Amino acid sequence: MGRIPSLKNFNAFPHAEDHLLKKTYSGAIVTILGLIVMVTLFAHELTFYLTTYTMHQMSVDLKRGETLPIHINVSFPSLPCEVLSVDAIDMSGKHEVDLHTNIWKLRLDKYGHIIGTEYLSDLVEKEHGTHDQDHGHEHDVEKKPEHTFNEDADKMIKSVKLAMENGEGCRVYGALDVQRVAGNFHISVHGLNIFVANQIFDGSSHVNVSHVIHRLSFGPEYPGIHNPLDDTSRILHDTSGTFKYYIKVVPTEYRYLSKGVLPTNQFSVTEYFVPIRPTDRSWPAVYFLYDLSPITVTIREERRNFLHFITRLCAVLGGTFAMTGMLDRWMYRIIESISSSKPRSGMR
Repeated sequence: MGRIPSLKNFNAFPHAEDHLLKKTYSGAIVTILGLIVMVTLFAHELTFYLTTYTMHQMSVDLKRGETLPIHINVSFPSLPCEVLSVDAIDMSGKHEVDLHTNIWKLRLDKYGHIIGTEYLSDLVEKEHGTHDQDHGHEHDVEKKPEHTFNEDADKMIKSVKLAMENGEGCRVYGALDVQRVAGNFHISVHGLNIFVANQIFDGSSHVNVSHVIHRLSFGPEYPGIHNPLDDTSRILHDTSGTFKYYIKVVPTEYRYLSKGVLPTNQFSVTEYFVPIRPTDRSWPAVYFLYDLSPITVTIREERRNFLHFITRLCAVLGGTFAMTGMLDRWMYRIIESISSSKPRSGMR
């Protein structure tokens, strides 16, 4: 029995003496500040718990027989729509006659406002044998045997020159589906007859392929995606040449918290500019050369564990409550010491 009173030393909740239970103004201020801090920290922890985060995994890409969607939106402020064409080439060497496209050309005035539309039906997918992508060979503006101009050609030349004098430009936008193999698509004046092109531009060195890439993607967008070519502007002054964008496409799957799956692609890019030379037979263009990575990335949304949330919440609120109590006792002692010293100074 003599040892039983020693158990009092293990009491984690000792009862305070009566003089320590006084309610003071300083204690009320400390309590209000503590409540504000606890409510703020609680809101922060709750937001942290409800916010999802992403986990990234990599694996070998096993997809076969699917197409690669390409979404483009590019403006050419110095070239009218009549002279622009879009060509698509892949490395398979096959001529796809059923290539699905949905490309539009928008006529722009010198202020960038839309003044007309045209559906682009002249998209061409050409044989790999005539275009060597690996070695970066350019192809000339389409050559035709006729050396005379008919009335349609004359009308086109006059129309294009008038559009150029008025500062007319063109925006090419839309989507196309290509095979999941390396290839390229390019926007250029290669669809023109060589003689018509020379009459319009007076040589390839006067073709201004300045452009603004408003959007370029290889599939639908997921939260947090970054397309490195979006809002890219390349403006030429007193020069001409060919722009080449070498793109590495990475297949990606985004898995939502709701178990939904969004197949898409992300990409990295390296760009080069090749100035035109007087001896060059090629004509300026904007090339987008893409290749697919053999690795696919899976991005998965996750939510934090509820027990982890409770643990953090108890630690934060408990720590704030303890610090508030310590601050209250510290202020009470300071006030008591100040008040007890005043009579002594008065007696002196």
